[in-house]
Amino acid sequence: MALAIFDLDNTLIAGDSDHAWGDFLVHRGIVDQEDFKRVNDEFYQDYLQGQLDIFKYLGFALSPLTQHPLERLHQWRKEFVEESIRPLLLPKALELLRRHRDSGDYLLIITATNRFVTQPIADLLEVDELIATEPEFINNRYTGKVSGVPSYQAGKVTRLREWLQHNPYDLSDAYFYSDSHNDIPLLEHVGRPVVVDGDERLLQTARERGWEIMSLRP
Repeated sequence: MALAIFDLDNTLIAGDSDHAWGDFLVHRGIVDQEDFKRVNDEFYQDYLQGQLDIFKYLGFALSPLTQHPLERLHQWRKEFVEESIRPLLLPKALELLRRHRDSGDYLLIITATNRFVTQPIADLLEVDELIATEPEFINNRYTGKVSGVPSYQAGKVTRLREWLQHNPYDLSDAYFYSDSHNDIPLLEHVGRPVVVDGDERLLQTARERGWEIMSLRP
């Protein structure tokens, strides 16, 4: 039984759940429609270019969670998954997950996107475990701050190592599927790195190092 690790955004789904959540809030009029969308789009471009200030971004992305009751946030999230995430599901990704599941592998998603957004998506994909950036939650409310190390770039390696201290798996025969050059630090740590619909910088690295390259898109 091997450990099969998956990035989420633009790997298992055909889009970015963090950015999509921002768009959902804009379309619902929950946040300022002009300024929030502009800043959300700017941060996403920073991410694509590998220049994202993760703490600055999280301060922005988590702020709406601090402004509304938990029950209302959960209702919006449920609607978001149905309206924005289900259309991004990829049949080939679901088949890949099924193959690993049938092989007895342990399925783990590791994502920089925060747990509030990604936990229901991980549940929808029926994976065994989720490592995500953790929003601080105190007295039944989100504070807008981050708890622990964000699972972004080298932070994914840190968070995975912490998880492995309590779980009996070895990275020497582990898979990691990702689309982004931001995940090169973790791809370098697994025995079976797989580039999925990779960005150009990641594809170049994959070709140089002989990593497997595949597509889950139609």
